[in-house]
Amino acid sequence: MIRARARPVVVSSVAEWRGVLMAVALLAGSGAGYRVATGRFAAPSDVIPLPAGTLASLPLEFGDWVGQDVPLEDAIIRSTDTDDHINRTYAPRGGQEPVSLFVGYGVRMRDLVPHRPEVCYPGAGWTHQESRRVDLEAEDGSVVPCQIHSFCKAGLDQQRVEVLNYYILDGRYCADVSLLRSEAWRLGQRMTYAAQVQVAAPPRGDTRSSVEEFAIQAAPRIRELLRAASERATERAAAEAPRR
Repeated sequence: MIRARARPVVVSSVAEWRGVLMAVALLAGSGAGYRVATGRFAAPSDVIPLPAGTLASLPLEFGDWVGQDVPLEDAIIRSTDTDDHINRTYAPRGGQEPVSLFVGYGVRMRDLVPHRPEVCYPGAGWTHQESRRVDLEAEDGSVVPCQIHSFCKAGLDQQRVEVLNYYILDGRYCADVSLLRSEAWRLGQRMTYAAQVQVAAPPRGDTRSSVEEFAIQAAPRIRELLRAASERATERAAAEAPRR
């Protein structure tokens, strides 16, 4: 039973944030059945993968935020089924609490679909309280549709966390798996890359949460990073291909 006056735990250390956000990665196996359902996207593709380490070039400092890499164990990295990833904390200038960022990239959409907050967090002992759809206006004027999930975990001090989740499919934002799948069906064999973005932080109680504030500044940078890297990889492959 949730106590009415329970306060959220202040989660500020890298170790604690790693445990909160990576519930998704630790429970990667829970999506096995969903992988079967998305078999259309499981077959090897002839798309050109982005170079390893592409996501690491996302700046550690931008706008109001300063980041820090949080390395993951090899077993956790393998369980994410991603071809590239970053796992970081970003703290706003001024000393407020940080957010956690995980971005996973893959050439196969199937590998990203199972890692959904509403599935993985409850499996790690969190209680799902609510989910809401939000359309954020990013700083570049684009609209970022996303889902924000709220979870709590009972204890001596009740913990609460908000997880903002969205996908990027060939430069297009998608809020949830159903939209991701419909967009992938539309693209068919022309799909070149997919990425999942998750931002987590304790709820602040303000009009706009910290996960939203971070996403507004980060989303255009992540999307542009993937777009530019995809274009360079395609141009490089074309230049290296044997001429007929």
